[in-house]
Formats: sequence, structure tokens, C-alpha cells
Amino acid sequence: MVHNYRQSMQTKSTPKCTVSIVGARGYSGVELAKLLVHHPHADFRYAFATKDFQLSDDIVDGSAVNVKCLTEDQLDSHLTDVVFLATPAETSIHLAAKILKAGKKVIDLSGAFRLKKSDINKWYGFENQETALLQEAEYGLAPFCGPSKSESRLIANPGCYATAVSLALIPLLKHNLIDAGSICIDAKSGTTGAGRKAGENLLFSEVDGDCLPYKVGKHQHFPEIQETVEKFSGAKINPHFVTELLPCKRGILATIMATAKTTDITAIEKAFLAEYGQYPLVRHGRNIAQLAKLSHVVNTPFAHISYELTENKLYVFSVLDNLMKGAASQAVENFNRLLDLPLSFSLTTEAPPALKQETVG
Repeated sequence: MVHNYRQSMQTKSTPKCTVSIVGARGYSGVELAKLLVHHPHADFRYAFATKDFQLSDDIVDGSAVNVKCLTEDQLDSHLTDVVFLATPAETSIHLAAKILKAGKKVIDLSGAFRLKKSDINKWYGFENQETALLQEAEYGLAPFCGPSKSESRLIANPGCYATAVSLALIPLLKHNLIDAGSICIDAKSGTTGAGRKAGENLLFSEVDGDCLPYKVGKHQHFPEIQETVEKFSGAKINPHFVTELLPCKRGILATIMATAKTTDITAIEKAFLAEYGQYPLVRHGRNIAQLAKLSHVVNTPFAHISYELTENKLYVFSVLDNLMKGAASQAVENFNRLLDLPLSFSLTTEAPPALKQETVG
């Protein structure tokens, strides 16, 4: 991962937005801290966790930063302009309500505010009592949530599987290129996708040399995929969806199979170009051997989508880093939208835009 802009490169007049992370000891929280430390417009003030901790050297990367590490019970007296919640969904519901009431903004990396139509209790095992906030929350799937400035107070960052699958399906369904009733999805993730909790099924001796199905027919990202695809393509789907655990730390490979309404591969290419031609964080094409390799996306903010069409059988492969594009770097994209910056700002080596004389309050 290349962080091209350091705080030292900015002048004293650079506008800043104060930010903090709750849940900074978790896998997604750690990755987010690495990104915010180097974001030119983020004044990264506080990192919160359930117990005392310190940011490790690999997070601050030797940079001259002054981030205070605090316990979560100190959050109320240390609120920032934007608070990132890398917390369990039940925790996010409670914290988001308090933070928003104080006039601050929230980018939530949990599933607390993603589902608008589906039964949250069925898929997450709890009720979201903040029904008004649930309906208010903006679902932040980049780039479909839009490149322009977001006025939202609460952004629900998409799930990792939902990001990988939706990015692949939306162009195909939006351009009416596949039969919505024929979709089958086989999605595999590294073990960090399950979070930083001890569990027998995550022990090295359990996953090494194996590929284990889990949450078959019960994964919480299934209804999220359904709602996301319908929201951004207009198509209703009810696909077969299975998730499996890979013997590696990070990365997602989602394999999608469907019946195509065309035998012309150029129609597939044009659909992806139409949706991602101006968006640098999705790379797409027919070179499956290169684009479908997890090693080419791990530790990056990119999603790679590759495909092949055999007669009317379409095979699509979507790969990304579950902790980056599936969590932390996509959260930074949503932060960039709050500041009216390009989605990929500070995530790639593109030239910086003109500085804007405004902050988020």
C-alpha cells in the first residue's frame, strides 16, 4: 500500500477535519488507523478501545503523529467532527445515536445500519431500536453512492462480501446482460473476515490446508447483497450464496456464475467500462490469471473484476482485500465524500486536488 501524501507535505493553512476511531484494536480499526495517519485532511486525534492500548509502530509508520489512545468510556468527552465506528453492530447502534445527538458525524463499519428492508434480527440476532437512524443512514458503496459531496450525518460502510459481489453484479444487471434468476455465488474469505475474536474454527490448525464452508444460507451479507443490487441496478435477485473460509489472513474471492443474455463478450466489457471508466479503484478485464489473484489486491484499496463468457455462460471473479476495500479504505472513500474530495484521494498516487477551505462539523 502506497501512501503518497504525508502530513509534512501540507501547509499550515491546510483545512483539517478532526477524526477518531472507536474499536481501534480490531483488524479493520488497525487498517483504518494506518490510512488516517497519512490522510492530509484528517486530523486524527483519538483511538478508542475497550481497554488500554497503544498504537504500534507499524500503524504510525514512524510519522510524527499525536494520536491519544483512550478507552471507550472516554468517548463522550473526546468527540471529533467525524467518528469512525469499527465496533460490533450492537455497539454501533448505541454509540451512533449518542454521537449524532452531539452534532457529529459517523461512518459505521459494522452492519448496524445497512439493512433497510430485511429483518435485522433474523440476520444479526438483535433488534435495531434506532429505526429513524436506520432509515436515515446512507449506504456508502463507492462509487455508486456518488462522487459528489455527501451531506449525510450517518454513513453505513458496506460489508466485505457485499462489496465484492455487488461491484461485480451491478453493471451486469443494470445493463440487462444476465438472467437475474440464474445467479450463483461462491465467495471465499481470509480468516480476518470473522473479526479479532478467539474461536476454534479460526485456529491455524483448523484452517491450514483446508477450505471450510460456514454460515451456509445464513450469512448476514446475503440480504445486504440483495438490497444493494436492487438499489443500484433496479433488479431483484435471490441467488444461491455460499461463503467459505480460506487458509489465509485476508482477501476475498467471489466467484459469480450466471446465464448471459448475450454471447458477445464486448457487451460485458462495455458495461464494466461504463460503470468504472472514471473510477480508478476498480480494475476490470478478461485477464483472469492476473486480475483474480488475491496477492494482487491484498493491502491495496483496489477491487479486481475479471470475467469469461462461454456461449451464454458467464463466469465473473471479484477479488479485494476484506480489510481495505471491504472495510477501511472504503470508509476513507466515504470520508473523502464528506469533504468533497475525489473518492480515491490519499489512497492512490494521483495528484492532489486543490485544497478546499471548509471542514466537516
